[in-house]
Amino acid sequence: MSSQIAGVLQLLALMAALALAYRPLGDYMARVYSSEKHYTPEKWIYKVIGADPAAEMRWPAYLRGVLAFSAASVLLLYLMQRVQGSLPGSLGFSSIDPDQAFNTAASFVANTNWQSYYGEQAMGHVVQTGGLAVQNFLSAAVGMAVAVALVRGFARSRTGELGNFWADLVRGTVRILIPVSVIGAIVLVACGAIQNFSGIHQVGQFMGSTQEWNGGAVASQEAIKELGTNGGGYFNANAAHPFENPNPLSNLFEIFLILLIPFALTRTFGRLVGSLKQGYAILGAMAVIWIGFTALMMWTEFAHRGPAFEIAGGAMEGKETRFGIAGSSIFAVATTLTSTGAVNSFHSSYTGFGGGITLLGMQLGEIAPGGVGSGLYGMLIMAVIAVFIAGLMVGRTPEYLGKKIGTRQITFAACYLLITPALVHGFTAVALALPTPGHSMTNSGAHGFSEILYAYTSGANNNGSAFAGLNADTQWFNTTIGIAMLLGRFLPMVFVLALAGSLAEQKPVPATAGTLRTDKPLYAGLLVGTILIITGLTYFPALALGPLAEGLAS
Repeated sequence: MSSQIAGVLQLLALMAALALAYRPLGDYMARVYSSEKHYTPEKWIYKVIGADPAAEMRWPAYLRGVLAFSAASVLLLYLMQRVQGSLPGSLGFSSIDPDQAFNTAASFVANTNWQSYYGEQAMGHVVQTGGLAVQNFLSAAVGMAVAVALVRGFARSRTGELGNFWADLVRGTVRILIPVSVIGAIVLVACGAIQNFSGIHQVGQFMGSTQEWNGGAVASQEAIKELGTNGGGYFNANAAHPFENPNPLSNLFEIFLILLIPFALTRTFGRLVGSLKQGYAILGAMAVIWIGFTALMMWTEFAHRGPAFEIAGGAMEGKETRFGIAGSSIFAVATTLTSTGAVNSFHSSYTGFGGGITLLGMQLGEIAPGGVGSGLYGMLIMAVIAVFIAGLMVGRTPEYLGKKIGTRQITFAACYLLITPALVHGFTAVALALPTPGHSMTNSGAHGFSEILYAYTSGANNNGSAFAGLNADTQWFNTTIGIAMLLGRFLPMVFVLALAGSLAEQKPVPATAGTLRTDKPLYAGLLVGTILIITGLTYFPALALGPLAEGLAS
């Protein structure tokens, strides 16, 4: 069997598994977020934090909950790293420097999980499990809560209430993320991932030197890192490390975990707004982009250019032989079209066009299917934009799900779209204009430009993957990427919740013969076109200076 056919079979198996899980998981999450029942452990949590889960919140109160909780999380995780040397289970590692501690705290709370350190040489068991792994759950739950708040904005009328942030946060964690992660961790252990709290020990000789590795609760952190579209990991090699991702089966399962909730949330959306067809339209747009990007990546990396490529069967540089080109390509697209950031290969070693595909996947806004929660609300923002454009074309006031899209709504949507490109282009331009940041580039020319562009794209879009050619462990990059991650995560949420509040206040508009049907394939196609055109107009000049220039020159 050729590698290309094996790759197609892997993709088909992945699609079948996602299709089987789509309906039960999507319906279950809809019941979780619409239930009025509170389980006993949840009541204990509400009592400890002093929250009333039955109290409805308008969007400013909901936003204050998101920001207050996230700010407290950043501070706590920062302090844990700064005192790591005094904590038990530190494995002898010293406390983390201030700039790196800030970067890491911002990264994990913002669901980015960008790492400018070697996990196996910097973080002990307490920080890994009590700090980083906990934020893997909580940051994902925050994203899901904001997405559900926006969906309620479409579903409710003549009220500004969007639910209760604390109830949404706790339910998402306790009822969805923890149970699925437990199952995922068991599967990964069965596949060969490690799960222990052992110290540093020798594992053998390599080129005359002794290798030393520390153990850890890797399987459990790997499960939520993928399920919550977090990224990061115990080891610097990330999902290319055999302790985290031992074989092709575990590799395919991890991709499944990455895509599981983001795709299933489209059914949750359909259930909550009372129209499954609306969810299918969003799902269709996501699936078309994801399949298209995956096919394009596999074609690019399998293309034979010269004797070396022909011998290897394609562009094998920077890829694990355990996974090959197909397993690496599917993983790379899944992780950059979501806000995961986990990598099982080095994106810097991809072909010029292949590296450009990973960049473009993040620059779309990571909405196909996107991050846990953030993918759905990002796609719904694009749906609002698409409806507005369609309304301009036919001369009608645009409507989506019975809600008028007026000046106020489109202003919120436009502000959402402009934040991330402004952060990416602004920080990239400043880094290239200053002399010191350029010293961190491993390569010069178009590839070196791509290294910096990729870093800020990954940070501002809350992806967290790295191009693997940039030394980002400097005060400049730790600080600026940390700022980009926080602004890229929470500023868009301001406009998402403001939009949700404005929609919830409206009275539904009855559909007429002239109403654009947003549950049809025609609209899904319009949505895909809108996404590609907006992203192309926004990022094409930067892509032309980096991966496109490199690809055309090769």
